[in-house]
Amino acid sequence: MSWWENAYSGSPPWDIGEPQPEIVKLVENREIPKGQVLDIGCGLADNSIFLAKNGYQVTCLDITRQAIDKGKAKAAKQKIQINFLVADALKLNKYSKEEFFNAIVDSGLFHSLDIKHRPAFAKQIRRALVNGGKYFMLCFSDKEPGSWGPRRISKKEIQETFSTTFRIDYIKDAFFATKTIKKGPKPT
Repeated sequence: MSWWENAYSGSPPWDIGEPQPEIVKLVENREIPKGQVLDIGCGLADNSIFLAKNGYQVTCLDITRQAIDKGKAKAAKQKIQINFLVADALKLNKYSKEEFFNAIVDSGLFHSLDIKHRPAFAKQIRRALVNGGKYFMLCFSDKEPGSWGPRRISKKEIQETFSTTFRIDYIKDAFFATKTIKKGPKPT
C-alpha cells in the first residue's frame, strides 16, 4: 500500500470535511473562470463538490483510489455530478485533452512534489489549460511556523517553477486549513 493510500485508509489531517476557505474566497470573488475546472490532487473532493455546486464542470483527479472512491461517495450522496479520475498529476497528457480546462485548482499537491518533478508538473498544468486559463495553488508556505506536516514552499520556489511557463498574476499569503487549525491567525 502506498503512503497516500495508507493516509486515506484513515482520516488525514488535511481532510477538513469542507472546502478550503481560500478556495471558497476565490469562487466568491469570481477569480476562478466558469467552465471546466480540474481539481488536481483532489483528496476527498470537498473542493470539487463546492465548485460543482457553484456551477463549474469539475474533473476531480487524485493518485489514490481510496480518496477517489470516498469522494465519489460524497458526491453521489449530494447528487453532485463530477468526473473522477485515479491518475498521476505528472502525466495529465494521458488523461485529459490538451488545452481543455479553464482553471486548475491545486489544494495541497504542489508542496508534496519532489523538487525534480516540479518542471514536468508545471508543463502538464500549462498543457491542460486553455489559452488564458488560470492555475490556483494553495500550499504550505515557508512562513508556516513549526516543522510538522509537509515541506514548506517559498515564493522564490514557486516563481522558479512557474515563471518560465506562466505569467504569474500574484502570489499572496493565504491560510491552509487542517484538522488542527481550521481558521487563520487572529487579527492583531
